[in-house]
Amino acid sequence: MLTRLGLTIAACLCIPAPALAENFYVKTQAEYFAAAKDVQAGDVIILAAGNWQDFEIVLTGKGTAKKPITLISEAPGKTVITGKSNLRIGGEYILVTGLTFIKGSSPTGEVISFRRSKTDQARNSRVTEVVIDGFNKPDRYETDYWVGMYGSNNRFDHNYLAGKSNKGVTMAVRLDSEESRENGHRIDHNYFGARPILGSNGGETLRVGTSKYSMYLSNTIIEDNYFEKCDGEVEIISIKAGGNTVRRNVFDASRGALTLRHGDDNLIERNVFLGRGKDHTGGIRVINQNQTVRGNYMEGLRGTGFASALTVMNGVPNSPVNRYVQVKDAHISNNSILDSKRVTFGAGADEERSAFPIDSSFTDNILSGAGAGTFVEVDDDTSGIAYSGNVLAGGNVHSALAKQLRFAKVEMVRAENGLLYPADPALAAIGAPRDLAPIARDATGPAWYPKPKSGDLFAGGATVQVAPGDDTLSEALMKASDGDTLQLATGTYNVSKTLQLTRAVSIVGIEGQQAPASVVKFARPSLFEIGEGGSIRLVSLSISGEDAPDNVGNNVIRTKAGPVLRNFSIEMQDVHVTDLTVNKSFDVIAIGKSALADNISIADSSFERISGTVVNAAAETDDYGQYNAEYVTIEDSSFADVEGMIANIYRGGRDESTFGPHFTMNDTAIANVGRGKNNPAGVSLLLHGVQDAKVSENSVAGSAPIKVVHTVGTPQTAITDNAFADTPAPVIEEMNYDGPQRALIAGNVSQ
Repeated sequence: MLTRLGLTIAACLCIPAPALAENFYVKTQAEYFAAAKDVQAGDVIILAAGNWQDFEIVLTGKGTAKKPITLISEAPGKTVITGKSNLRIGGEYILVTGLTFIKGSSPTGEVISFRRSKTDQARNSRVTEVVIDGFNKPDRYETDYWVGMYGSNNRFDHNYLAGKSNKGVTMAVRLDSEESRENGHRIDHNYFGARPILGSNGGETLRVGTSKYSMYLSNTIIEDNYFEKCDGEVEIISIKAGGNTVRRNVFDASRGALTLRHGDDNLIERNVFLGRGKDHTGGIRVINQNQTVRGNYMEGLRGTGFASALTVMNGVPNSPVNRYVQVKDAHISNNSILDSKRVTFGAGADEERSAFPIDSSFTDNILSGAGAGTFVEVDDDTSGIAYSGNVLAGGNVHSALAKQLRFAKVEMVRAENGLLYPADPALAAIGAPRDLAPIARDATGPAWYPKPKSGDLFAGGATVQVAPGDDTLSEALMKASDGDTLQLATGTYNVSKTLQLTRAVSIVGIEGQQAPASVVKFARPSLFEIGEGGSIRLVSLSISGEDAPDNVGNNVIRTKAGPVLRNFSIEMQDVHVTDLTVNKSFDVIAIGKSALADNISIADSSFERISGTVVNAAAETDDYGQYNAEYVTIEDSSFADVEGMIANIYRGGRDESTFGPHFTMNDTAIANVGRGKNNPAGVSLLLHGVQDAKVSENSVAGSAPIKVVHTVGTPQTAITDNAFADTPAPVIEEMNYDGPQRALIAGNVSQ
């Protein structure tokens, strides 16, 4: 039976059937290592279905093109690798397929490594139809790679990688040994799924090389992959070596850009970028020499700066390899950039990055902008770029390029491939090729492993009625599933223990005349604690802290002690929070170190008699560019008698690899906030290192000032159309910047 199974496997994978080979069906780790010890060309090791925990798989040997050494699961997806586990392969002509890595992490720096040791690197080997799903280190800032490619002529294809929440590149091609250079690797037909926002540098999905080895050729082909919601940081793919080809990939709703960070002679062609109107979705960033960017399609991108739909950087004169080499001999042609926010030439121009692009060309591209502002931006001299045959179908252009682009009203028609093209036959040779065939999502990854469904985090579950009383809410929450809604009635809900959140749950009360009629009181230092997988949506509730114990550091919602790997959301709508006064620092929301909220939203809510801070997201004080909240939004709400701050958001350091934090507050009434004696900052709102802040149309009375500290990058701060009474003017502090303060402060009224 085993031989027949082996022949079936070989046929399915399109490899020659082994002749006179052994098939080893193994059920234990001891049996596996015994089989792997003397494995020969053509042998097949079959891992039995089931759970293999704490399994460090090592496979090496000398197969041949016709008789590879094969490691395979008994049935695809049924051999599950968990706990402290990994895979290392060396030798040559090794084939691995059908494994699933979940519910664990690697005990080393890589989950899958194409080398057994520094002296035994894989050659002519293949890993296919393997799954790595949420296989993360326990601390989000502990670094590892999920896949490290070494050696030469290896292939990584039809695999599924999604849910990497800890620091470190999802997949890296390494050039740190001579035999790993000019490697000829092929990375194709993989599904790179959601890479949550890391809130730090080190969140790339795919990287080739490093700055140290960027002068070497890698000659890696990256083709026909699907990148979906890869939001880790500003670089989705980071090319840091030469001679690579990136073609026919789809980037779907992924923040950041494909970045030619280091290395020369790379080809980027026939890729499709679909931003779908999502913040910070970008296209291609060009740095270094002799780069070719042609036949790519970009639509619906909303990134600016380094994450523009197309970014051509300024360089550093005589740049060291780890900075920015001047763009030279870049040839950018036949690309379509449609319904996108920004194209930037000379990006990053400053005193250091003063070398503008030279000996380059920009030809036969079609461009169409979205929204207000300048669509085609010029930050420095672009005379080193020759422009010809380009059509601007919409959007404002910097005056330096006004004569270089041909303005035309263009009717666009969506073709059978789902992409937009000019209807005018005279423009058929402009923009992306008509024969582009974007790789389908379902054509990537293993066919047997389902891809995630998209949708509202809090939707899709059951609605459960919960009666008032003692701990009825606790009992209901313990039984809740992801997406469930706990529907409360009129009355009081007494909670005697901290409610643990490990699922996305909504708690919805009854809306009242003055305040919601569903009242929650709690007798512990915290009402809710967010753990792995937890998110909370609160609607139409009154929450009182009057029964809480007198402990320093009380809060309504907190993250668990220690790291929280998975990002989470906190939503509050029509929530009335009162009487958090039993101690001097009673916060509403407190996010701890190594935890990141994708979203904190507060709408139509009120906060009264609070001794601490409403949103405390300032635990990452190591100044490594890390932070605790990506988006904080406060709308149509009120804050009165809050001794601490409305929000304390901190992002320190000078790293430029992230987009956030973002803060918005509008249409909100603020009275007597920030003046408590236990508020050493002496401000009502503190935004330190926030990259995008909008504070507008609020009324602020009898409160401490708003303070904004700009630390890095090009922060966008607007404090506009607010009414200040008995409140000092906003304070803007600039760090690492010698010019005048950069905030827009306009339309405010002081009384």
